[in-house]
Amino acid sequence: MAASVFCCLGCCRDGGTGHIPLKEMPAVQLDTQHMGIWGIGVATQKVNLNQIPLGRDVHSLVMRNDGALYHNNEEKNRLPANSLPQEGDVVGITYDHVELNVYLNGKNMHCPASGIRGTVYPVVYVDDSAILDCQFSEFYHTPPPGFEKILFEQQIF
Repeated sequence: MAASVFCCLGCCRDGGTGHIPLKEMPAVQLDTQHMGIWGIGVATQKVNLNQIPLGRDVHSLVMRNDGALYHNNEEKNRLPANSLPQEGDVVGITYDHVELNVYLNGKNMHCPASGIRGTVYPVVYVDDSAILDCQFSEFYHTPPPGFEKILFEQQIF
């Protein structure tokens, strides 16, 4: 079963890096409360979280607030011009270990992006007074078939 991640702001399970390894295929959802500069996607542990916007290198694949999906400083795809997220919209993403897909208010935007390799983690960044509410379970919109909440990896001693 795949997993659903609906925004990953404030998740610190590994000592404060803000990264949670993804065990299954995730979906993430965020509610845009106040627009500013933001992005959502997946990244490896090597991503520089202090250099935004993300998507500038091979270590992150994100959708930015302008609707563009970036990886390795290359625009991989873009939301339709009439479908840019507005204040109060719910943005969802799914990642199946190959392709990142974007949903706006529960509707698939049909603008997939790929290219990132290795173990990835959900990532969200904000700047310029942006406020985002994030959901990892109990989503506003039902995730697409095959996706569910993030399942966290656990070690058993």
